[in-house]
Amino acid sequence: MSAHDFHSTFTQSIKIQMNCHDCTLSRLCLPGCLQHGEVDLLENIVKRNRPLHKGDHLFRAGEPMQQVYALRSGALKTYLLDQDGNQQITGFILPGELVGLDAFGSSSFPSYAEALETSLVCTIPLAELEELAGHIPSLRKQLLVTLSRELHEEQQNYSHNRESAEQRLAVFLLNLSLRYSRRSLSATSFILSMSRGEIGNYLGLTTETVSRLFSRLRQQGLLEIKGRELHLMHPTALNRLGRIEVQQTV
Repeated sequence: MSAHDFHSTFTQSIKIQMNCHDCTLSRLCLPGCLQHGEVDLLENIVKRNRPLHKGDHLFRAGEPMQQVYALRSGALKTYLLDQDGNQQITGFILPGELVGLDAFGSSSFPSYAEALETSLVCTIPLAELEELAGHIPSLRKQLLVTLSRELHEEQQNYSHNRESAEQRLAVFLLNLSLRYSRRSLSATSFILSMSRGEIGNYLGLTTETVSRLFSRLRQQGLLEIKGRELHLMHPTALNRLGRIEVQQTV
């Protein structure tokens, strides 16, 4: 089965699962830290939205922050706008990850979240989540761990901006590989939901530079690309190229 077929099958399987107990991503999301009865309490406050289609916004900067979201399927990008109205992409959200946490402590969302493809999200009302976390220490701890991880990944991305363009792309692909492996998906064959331009925006590179780097890595035998389908042929060599040590953390 190709990565594209696997991706489609996985997405469809997520769409038909409609509760936290059955969701294959629950171990990555908030239910992963809860006991059976506690999952029921969380399930009672979770709301399921209609699908977002490519280009639809989940939220926009300035909108009231009354809920956080967990991505069930698809992919999102988060971004800010500069004073000239240009996007600065701040991250890519994969299934099982929370989005909107950067608004904690403020009354409105500071950023935008846009669907890169057809996506399903779970909505978790903030007031009810805070109340529930007050009664379930493990849930409160999981929220803190998730916030800490987001800050760490953001700092890592900023630190990589001082590296070469080739190193930045290598680190980005290895990070995607790790995140897909956490979802029990292939770490070496996956779909790139984001465009070359969006990757470049996130990494501080031009679209032309990203395209040239992909061509170079393909010529070196480190990866293969068929449309949006990416195959990492030699992750260890790509790791050496990025000069990083990938640690398996959840």
